[in-house]
Amino acid sequence: MKSTFLRSAVALSALALIPATTAALAEAEGNSYKALDEFMDVFQKVRSDYVEKVDDEKLIKGAIEGMLSSLDPHSSFLDARDFANLRTQTEGNYGGLGLSVTLEDGAVKVIAPTEDTPAFRAGIKAGDYITHLDGQLIYGGTLDEAVDKMRGAPGTAIKLTIVRPGRDKPIDLSLTREVIELKPVKWEVKDNIGIINIVSFSANTGADVRSAIRSIDKSLGRKPTGYILDMRSNPGGLLDEAVSVSDVFLERGEIVSQRGRAKGDVERYFAKPGDDAKGLPVIVLVDSGSASASEIVAGALQDQHRGLVMGERSFGKGSVQTLLPLSNTTALRLTTARYYTPSGRSVQEGGIEPDIRVPQISDPDYKARPKFRESDLRRHLINEIKVDDKTLEEDAKEDPRFKMTADELKKKGIDDFQLYYAMQTIGRIGGAKPSIMARATPVAVRKTASR
Repeated sequence: MKSTFLRSAVALSALALIPATTAALAEAEGNSYKALDEFMDVFQKVRSDYVEKVDDEKLIKGAIEGMLSSLDPHSSFLDARDFANLRTQTEGNYGGLGLSVTLEDGAVKVIAPTEDTPAFRAGIKAGDYITHLDGQLIYGGTLDEAVDKMRGAPGTAIKLTIVRPGRDKPIDLSLTREVIELKPVKWEVKDNIGIINIVSFSANTGADVRSAIRSIDKSLGRKPTGYILDMRSNPGGLLDEAVSVSDVFLERGEIVSQRGRAKGDVERYFAKPGDDAKGLPVIVLVDSGSASASEIVAGALQDQHRGLVMGERSFGKGSVQTLLPLSNTTALRLTTARYYTPSGRSVQEGGIEPDIRVPQISDPDYKARPKFRESDLRRHLINEIKVDDKTLEEDAKEDPRFKMTADELKKKGIDDFQLYYAMQTIGRIGGAKPSIMARATPVAVRKTASR
């Protein structure tokens, strides 16, 4: 009797909730329609009363961009021009300087220069501000306008004025445009060590890394002492290629998971059997310009104890963007998920902490130049799973080699201290197994309690 009464009470409660739920939905829809009516009123007023005649398409595009700008900094509307630029970034070549830039408070800010390009060779750094092009102030303009001016026919010259935080005076640079060949992977052999530099994660990056390993082995006639995977200033790219690159070095285990808005919207990516590096030591180099796909690879190799991460804390972009077509020429690039490393860490905001922190002391502006990361961007997503700093253990002993100046290093023939230090570490490890790599390098190690 009592059970029947309870079931009836629950049923009545459920029925009672239906009108309340329906009313709440109706109220939410009513508010949305009211806001849309208000938008149309503003649209009509601008069309009829603005001091100059305006283009409807321009107004609508501006409204869409304004809506997306209220979200995170990586969601955006892509028109036909943006589509072409996206294809260029992942597939083609262009005439220009080799810079990845963003717009911040009306100023053009450098995210990172691409290695072996005019911008890179001129010494442009992440965090620099470009204020003038050919003597003309570009502050307050659009990012597209600035990019258009920097791109051009190979062989043509352009003058840039750079403001670098930490420097009292602007820096004037004269650069010559070149064909920027977007080769995502480069390799070389130094002191019996294979060095693989991943510039970006575009189409076939994973296959190119496998090819680089084969080429390194072939050039030596045997396996090297180990490999250095250099992903410094790599802004990221395709998620599938980050998974593919990680799989090159992993025999098994999870690489990354992405989690969407719904609780059950989780997708996991796993390594396939077969380690192309045959278990040899791997050091992963990252810095503040290493973002997104770079962080997926670094996090996977770090969590699976397959590689030693070295350098500086990475950029901290832990979100996934999906391209949603709207028409044949337009699309929506929308943040649809967050990604997590195999141990469940989110790199959003915090980035990947290196196992061994190695400052780039061969850069004379290293200490004065502030780092530019995801957490500096307005409206960035908040990391919902943060590690308490109290759980970190840090060796406070300072390596004496970190005290040398750029001039002192230059006299020793060292122009890239981070790479030099990684090579020295590989040499010390020798043929050690990957599982004991962290114990074999007793300097400045940072570990989280969960690892």
